[in-house]
Amino acid sequence: MQPTTITADPGNARWDRSFFGHPLGLSTLFFLEMWERFSYYGMRAILIYFLTSSAAKGGLGFTDSKAGSVYGLYTAMAYLSCLGGGWIADLFTGQRRAVLYGGLLIVAGEFCLMAPTESVFYLGLCFLVAGTGFLKGNVSTIVGQLYPRGDVRRDAGFSIFYMGINLGAFLSPLFCGYVGEHYSWRLGFGLCGVGMIAGVVQYMLTSRFLGSAGLNPARTGDPARDRGLRQTALRSIFGALGLFLLVGILGGTGVIRLTTDIISDALGWCLVAISVIVFSWLLFFGDWSPEERKRSGAILVLFVASALFWATFEQAGSSLSLFAERNTDRHVPAWIAGILHQPEFPASWYQFVQPAFVIALSPVFAWLWLRMGKREPSSPAKFAAGLFFGGAAFAIMVPAAIIAGGGQLAGPLWLTICYFLQTLGELCLSPVGLSAMSKLAPARAGGFMMGLWFVSISMGNWLAGKAASLYSSIPLATLFGYSAAFTIAAAVLLVLLVKPTVKLMGNAE
Repeated sequence: MQPTTITADPGNARWDRSFFGHPLGLSTLFFLEMWERFSYYGMRAILIYFLTSSAAKGGLGFTDSKAGSVYGLYTAMAYLSCLGGGWIADLFTGQRRAVLYGGLLIVAGEFCLMAPTESVFYLGLCFLVAGTGFLKGNVSTIVGQLYPRGDVRRDAGFSIFYMGINLGAFLSPLFCGYVGEHYSWRLGFGLCGVGMIAGVVQYMLTSRFLGSAGLNPARTGDPARDRGLRQTALRSIFGALGLFLLVGILGGTGVIRLTTDIISDALGWCLVAISVIVFSWLLFFGDWSPEERKRSGAILVLFVASALFWATFEQAGSSLSLFAERNTDRHVPAWIAGILHQPEFPASWYQFVQPAFVIALSPVFAWLWLRMGKREPSSPAKFAAGLFFGGAAFAIMVPAAIIAGGGQLAGPLWLTICYFLQTLGELCLSPVGLSAMSKLAPARAGGFMMGLWFVSISMGNWLAGKAASLYSSIPLATLFGYSAAFTIAAAVLLVLLVKPTVKLMGNAE
């Protein structure tokens, strides 16, 4: 019997093939995430350069060490905040409203970065962190809700969604990077804000395609228990805000000493503590069922693998960006220099190479997973492949670092090959990880568990920032060699854990 109507309601998603064979609501989330990533990656493409440029060139004039710490602190906090954003969406707002609030906060943050004072710049970073926390994890959760359990299109849908992410990441360095480097860093940040406005407007106009996905907070079925969970959450939120305010006051009055490095190191320990507490709760405490505890064990394995992968991958915006600016030959022919009004192409343009590969290869991977059918590798096996490619990308950079260490500029092909290998790893791990979280997470904690996935990315970003802070203090070949060796070793270990992890995932895999 054929359905008479097609709607975006998750209950009818199996019949909805309006967007390249997927639910029409995927188009709403595709374009929202495209513009959000335009904003994020446009800002990220020029952030490290803005931090290290002198005041005469419109930057803040930070040392490599301080700039790396600020970069890692911001990017790590942006993903860490997804944990709180998912929690608030689960208990209070639902994912749909949380995503809207996040978009508006990001707009405010980008325009704050245009202000000529350092204090407002940091305020803008805080807005961006909060906005990303509300938007990033929750929009991915809504994607998962568009598909009923067992729908074979889920992984392919996340791959298409991931292509939207990278379309924004591809366009933003070309425009925001050029404007930032050629005209003004702060004007580049403003262009990022304009992109986010476009995303918010599009989301509001087409949100009806989402049906009921993400519309309401999660409920346990016990009103008294729901009230208790909300009260606990409110106490935790106000307690965290109070602690943050207290530390700020003590630091501002000189009672305690606060520097960027101290704050960054403290964040690293906080990330470890948060991870230990959350997984202890999931595995040993709480009222989780035996099946949910097993799945949490599988999530733990994927969580660690994800953090190690992003520790190398996210150096694209830190140490690899500095390598592009200082150690790579970027000269262009005279006729191109006339168009660009400068003899070199902007270093930030290297940030579009990786997304370009993702856009080209995402349909290939989406087709490949469907084509393989029952022979498709498990999620842990895909993660192991992702780690291997991530390590190989930095192994390629060791000879380039040796060339740079000899006082010569490395050719542009080194970074291009590095980004190609990173893209293969990214497509094996990132969209698969999003899909795995949506399958493994308990329905009553979908937003929170998606936020937990982004905590792993937060840890990776923090480590990537630490790597950038060492850029001027240790040989580049050593820095890149350690990154390669550590990631490849993790890939080998994960191969040994594939079968036990699949067993823990149960019928979710």
